[in-house]
Amino acid sequence: MEQLTKVFSGSNSQYFAHAMCEEYGCPLGDVEIERFSDGEISVTYNESVRGHHLFLVQSTNPNSDNLMELLLMIDAAKRASAAHVTAVIPYYGYARQDRKDKPRVAIGAKLVANLLSAAGAERIMTCDLHAGQIQGFFDFPVDHMHGSSVFVPYIESLNLDNLIFASPDVGGVKRTRNYAKYFGVDLVVCDKHRVRANQIASMQLIGNVEGANVILVDDLIDTGGTLSKAAALIEEKGAKSVRAICTHPVLSGKAYENINNSVLKELVVANTIPLKQTSDKIKVLDMGPLFANAIKRLRTHGSISSLFVIQ
Repeated sequence: MEQLTKVFSGSNSQYFAHAMCEEYGCPLGDVEIERFSDGEISVTYNESVRGHHLFLVQSTNPNSDNLMELLLMIDAAKRASAAHVTAVIPYYGYARQDRKDKPRVAIGAKLVANLLSAAGAERIMTCDLHAGQIQGFFDFPVDHMHGSSVFVPYIESLNLDNLIFASPDVGGVKRTRNYAKYFGVDLVVCDKHRVRANQIASMQLIGNVEGANVILVDDLIDTGGTLSKAAALIEEKGAKSVRAICTHPVLSGKAYENINNSVLKELVVANTIPLKQTSDKIKVLDMGPLFANAIKRLRTHGSISSLFVIQ
């Protein structure tokens, strides 16, 4: 007998889960998440999940509490005899700690993978990991969604002439090249040097942007310092306009101030993380339907990669 599908959400991703359920055609499940006075989290399912295939939705930003919520939801589901548990993590926190780039540091992305596996997750569904090789940290399937599925149609709707894509750093060249290849246009690179995390010492532009409509491409935006500096440099070099697309709007610290004061015409993000405040420069695209369609394909053993605009 085929397992029934149920979707539950942690406290930080209710909006995303609702969009998923509306597209999928199922109600959002009833789970109670309580906190003791000292902040300890307690999870209780208020309906039977025995024999069901569960999709537990939670982005891990802010990281610590939301990650713990998700781990407890997974554990509670397994102990309540759920047949299968898939963790739907639109934004996978700690992904920036994906390697040992200096002595005596943790590899946070691998630790989180181990925690999810230990809790009882059997599959992960996520989007635009900071580094694609993080998928190899798991010993079970990872469905890696692409933000391009919502960004490409939006870019096409702008009908921009003399379009050029830009990478805000060398590490994002592959991601940017995929967009440039799809649209058949050139790309440029902003080569930056950091003195420490979130602090840039210098930046140089590699390539020509004279008279071009430029779109910066990144997987996430944190303080907005890099994008703002890159946009200013690109405009200084003669670009007609500068936009940015970033899947995950972490937007911490002075991010909103940096974006509002930047030369960016607009910042386009996905709804993998809820915005803390609104801004006239920030446009949000909904990825809930993409994840819902991926769940449909998963439940019917269909191809998920066929949903992607850029392979």
